[in-house]
Amino acid sequence: MERIYLSPPDMGPRERDLLLDAFDSNWIAPGGPHVDGLEREVAEFLGVDDVAALVTGTAALHLALVMLGVSSGDEVLAPTFTFAATVNVIRYVGATPVLIDCDFDTWNMDPALLSEALDHSAKGGKLPKAVIVVDLYGQCADYHRIRAACEKYDIPIVEDAAAALGATYRGKAAGTLGNIGVISFNGNKVITTSGGGVLVASDTNVIERCRFLAAQARDPAPHYEHSEVGYNYRLSNLLAAVGRGQLAGLGGKIAARRRTNQMYREAFNDLDGVGFLPVADYGQPNFWLSCITIDPASFGCVANDVRHCLERDNIEARPLWKPMHMQPVYEGCRTFRGSVSESLFAQGLCLPSGSSLTDEQRDRVIAGVRSAAPA
Repeated sequence: MERIYLSPPDMGPRERDLLLDAFDSNWIAPGGPHVDGLEREVAEFLGVDDVAALVTGTAALHLALVMLGVSSGDEVLAPTFTFAATVNVIRYVGATPVLIDCDFDTWNMDPALLSEALDHSAKGGKLPKAVIVVDLYGQCADYHRIRAACEKYDIPIVEDAAAALGATYRGKAAGTLGNIGVISFNGNKVITTSGGGVLVASDTNVIERCRFLAAQARDPAPHYEHSEVGYNYRLSNLLAAVGRGQLAGLGGKIAARRRTNQMYREAFNDLDGVGFLPVADYGQPNFWLSCITIDPASFGCVANDVRHCLERDNIEARPLWKPMHMQPVYEGCRTFRGSVSESLFAQGLCLPSGSSLTDEQRDRVIAGVRSAAPA
């Protein structure tokens, strides 16, 4: 049978036309009119003045910490329940990650634990230089409570909204909820530029500074003059063209993922032991991935058994994120609790959620999950 992937790109004729326009213009290198256009259109969608288009979301996270002056000897608080890039960038700048558990209500960073960690740091005489907050699986964290905890100590927030474009928190767009925001356009996201992302900030000086550093920090001069270290992080004109086509169809892609999520919920409503990522009442997720949990005591088998059952039918499914404090590379990092994320990792599964998923494919996924339940 044809393989069903977790979250494949969903491309159309508009993307192809714009890509060929960039190709025919021979403007292939980083920068160019489509990069300018993508930045303008993303900024308009988010309701901000400007954004900087970069080669990856990870590059944007890295530059966000650079912008905030994070360096060797500093600490940065981050969720343990996340993709590795969120924490890797802390090491890029020589800082030390301190990991915070999630809650069962949203699977995002637990604001109470964040407050506890900040109080603990203050008592120890060393506050973190920044807090990275992740909008997990396309649902925003609780920024009202998180901001209150951070504002008590004047700690800046980096919003890792890598997978959350199109999600909202109390009417505000994901990516605009921290001091600096980051959105990814990786190949598995709701929209893609193959690889790419943007850095978001309300201060346009931050955006200009980001562009400068992302273009190898070249000083104004007829020759190549550099007074500080820069990076090769600017997005190519070709990929930006694809992103402009993708962005035009964002609403439809989110609607398709929402429909898949709703159909999974309806299809598994009668199965004991099957739960879903809770939808918080403070906003709207973009339903990037539909995530379930399997309680083996009620369902009759563990989540990994369900995954193997789907794999036998050539259906891709993946465990939820393995917490960073369980990863060998971050073993020994100071962590504020961790049992919630460990439980979700043990019991959780991401199901195929792409916006191009057909009814027939969705039915195959549903049948695969149901077949895993012992008779």
